[in-house]
Amino acid sequence: MTSFISVHITTASAAEADKIAHVLVHEKLAACVNIIPAVRSVYMWEGKLADSNEVLLLVKTRAELFEPLRKIVKTLHSYECPCIVATPITGGYQPYLDWMEWETARPKG
Repeated sequence: MTSFISVHITTASAAEADKIAHVLVHEKLAACVNIIPAVRSVYMWEGKLADSNEVLLLVKTRAELFEPLRKIVKTLHSYECPCIVATPITGGYQPYLDWMEWETARPKG
């Protein structure tokens, strides 16, 4: 049985989120990417409190694709240390899971 994950990624802008989402889907590293345009993140960075408006990506994919996905995101991302966090999908509507597998398993083109 295929293992699926959801990966959340925060980005600095809508343009950056759009670019990453399109590349991941085009390269068959994601079946679907939701772009959530307005999230606010509060965190510590280099010893200082940061408060930023960001764009959130929710990426649905297969667990075995995480490493190539991470590499592409790191290449395209503007942050020095981007948030790229995977969570296992422990269940779901089987036709949707089948679709996810199909969309990430077939060759490009």
